Amino acid sequence: MRRIFFAFLMFLTTLGVNAIITVPLKGTVIKPSNPDIVYTGRISFTNPDRPAWNFPGIQIIAAFEGTSLRMIAKPKSGYFMAQIDQAEPFKVAFRGERDSVVTLATALTDGRHLVRLMYVIEGYEFYPEFWGFVLDKGRQLVDAPVLPSRKIEFIGNSITCGYGNEGLKKEEHFDYATENHYYSYASITARNLEAQHWVVARSGIGAYRNYDGPKTGNPESNMPVQYEYTGYAWKPELRQQPTFLREKWDFSRYQPDVVCINLGTNDLSTNNYDPALLKNGYQKLLKMVRQHNPHAKIVFLTGTMLYNQELQLAKRLLDEVNAEAQKAGDKEVYRFDMAPIDGNAFYGNDWHPNIYQDEKMAGELTAYLRKLMNWF
Repeated sequence: MRRIFFAFLMFLTTLGVNAIITVPLKGTVIKPSNPDIVYTGRISFTNPDRPAWNFPGIQIIAAFEGTSLRMIAKPKSGYFMAQIDQAEPFKVAFRGERDSVVTLATALTDGRHLVRLMYVIEGYEFYPEFWGFVLDKGRQLVDAPVLPSRKIEFIGNSITCGYGNEGLKKEEHFDYATENHYYSYASITARNLEAQHWVVARSGIGAYRNYDGPKTGNPESNMPVQYEYTGYAWKPELRQQPTFLREKWDFSRYQPDVVCINLGTNDLSTNNYDPALLKNGYQKLLKMVRQHNPHAKIVFLTGTMLYNQELQLAKRLLDEVNAEAQKAGDKEVYRFDMAPIDGNAFYGNDWHPNIYQDEKMAGELTAYLRKLMNWF
């Protein structure tokens, strides 16, 4: 037992891990660089044995042998949803200073099993890292699963992240425990369509102006700026942030078939906005998305937290951006509006959509994308 524990501590030391593991681990440690682990989402592999990220929705998928599975991650990485084979998904938490190993499965039938993990919160305060798996002694991963061929990218704000969607009252405020991207409209839509989905989203972000920002906008941190990077950095000049946040994203790693952009709620969130600047922000982002995804269909969405004057303004501006793009020769730009929240039964925290509203949104968007992409 001491020999196994010492070997595991040496493994953590080689990764530069500053954590205390208080329970000896029996079994086979699988490093994150193992080629049979499949990753999706904007993840930095600057250190291949400490993959890092902070956008929600990243996935870690592997097939393994044996009767048990444990996961190793940086302490305080946040929340994941885990699914073993076809069982009901469940939430996994790395919240404590010493939470570095979590049991995902035990007493399984001895054989081949599949694990799917999804990071379900925004990690901009946690800087999460995946450190590997622990299998039964002598067991290994088996052939990597094949990902769906259909590919979607979602660009958005808190609605796309899943902010507060597990909350019970609109009057209650944000808590990481009630944010769950797995149940967001984006994630549900992707599962409905049997597609991969990669996410570039952050609460409070806008196409030109972030939540309650100046009328002139937030040119240092809005989506047209952040879209270029592997991770999200509200203040990228801060030295204490991980270096991967200054890493430019390699767009060749993922070329989506369709890109869904759901922005504008924060730009129009308080009565201090400039419609002309918002339209310019949409156009700037469209140009950037098209440059990096030359063959994708691009769909501008609205929904579901805008109402009345602001909703009509967002629709008008997006219709204009769409029409002008079509006229200029880009025939693969589209528009779709999801219905606003209608009734207290569909609110989560801070007036955001709850899981029931996310399901409604996903139903609407699934039907639209199925027809647009001919994904039947």
